[in-house]
Amino acid sequence: MTERPMQEPTLLLLTALADAPRHGYALLREIAAISDGRVRMRTGTLYGALDRLLGQGLIEVIGDEVVGGRARRTYALTDGGQAALATETERLRAVVAEAQRRLSTARPRLRGATA
Repeated sequence: MTERPMQEPTLLLLTALADAPRHGYALLREIAAISDGRVRMRTGTLYGALDRLLGQGLIEVIGDEVVGGRARRTYALTDGGQAALATETERLRAVVAEAQRRLSTARPRLRGATA
């Protein structure tokens, strides 16, 4: 049996951490950029997801510091997180390739026709 597809917040978080470690606010900005502004994750959702990913061993905390009187925790992908992201990327690539193949061979539909 194959694993379930990743939920979009998980995919976006792992993608945001794929090239560099980031702290919470930077992750929110990166997710908005990756999704071209379509996804604006709330802080409660972010930190709940980060806690879940920490528990799953997909990310780790690599630093804690205080900046401007506020605590800042920096997160990074673990090897397991990189592997999970790579697996999901390949799954999505296969789905996209099949969708493109089918679209390229699709018969033209008559206006107003239904399946």
